[in-house]
Amino acid sequence: MSVVSTPGGPGRAAAPAPHVLDNPALASLTGPHARFAERRGRVVRYPVDVSPWLALPDEPDARDWADLAALAGPGAEVPLPGIRGDVPEGWEITVRVEGVQLVDDGVAAAPDAEAVRLGPADVPEMLDLVARTQPGPFLPRTVELGTYLGIRRGGALVAMAGERLHPPGWTEISAVCTDPAHRGEGLATRLVLAVAHGIRERAETPFLHTSAGNTGAIRLYESLGFRLRRRTAFLAARAPERLPDDRTPVPVG
Repeated sequence: MSVVSTPGGPGRAAAPAPHVLDNPALASLTGPHARFAERRGRVVRYPVDVSPWLALPDEPDARDWADLAALAGPGAEVPLPGIRGDVPEGWEITVRVEGVQLVDDGVAAAPDAEAVRLGPADVPEMLDLVARTQPGPFLPRTVELGTYLGIRRGGALVAMAGERLHPPGWTEISAVCTDPAHRGEGLATRLVLAVAHGIRERAETPFLHTSAGNTGAIRLYESLGFRLRRRTAFLAARAPERLPDDRTPVPVG
């Protein structure tokens, strides 16, 4: 029997390759969403009016953190989704929320006759609904990331859900929200299943994120056929006031 030598030493098994969902923003911005990518070195992000998500490499080094600081600007607060461990000296953690990532494991996806496709003309109503329901970040150009569906009552938008991150072969369901006056009618469930149906029609797999403390939402998603894939963290940190290596912020196109 031959023994395969690996970086860990003779006879040690090679470390498993990272899953595409371990760093979904990086996989999105270097894959299907590459047209949105703003880059400095190995750090990539969405335009600030599209999504707050950004991505560091799987194992960021000091240069990557310096590039992130230069991209963000002195003293700017930046999201660090999925980052574990310590941030470098000079960075200050400002937000830490434990989260979960769930993936399709037999979701009964189905179209919905009442759901309508939402687009740029609907953004003011979408932003108003998000402001009243707080499902998570939704910005003026977030609608460009994928398909967004809504349900109207009396002409008013009362529920919506859509697509956000897009790693190869996967699409995240996000911005799931319902007007408080219409909760309990099953609208969010119907829209999640309808968005999942559209994802499946592209031969891709739905997934989603939520706060670990949002146990009601987790129970709902699990009842629909999602399963927990991993626990993650949603962090934000403030960049140093003085940029490393005297780097200066640069415009990105």
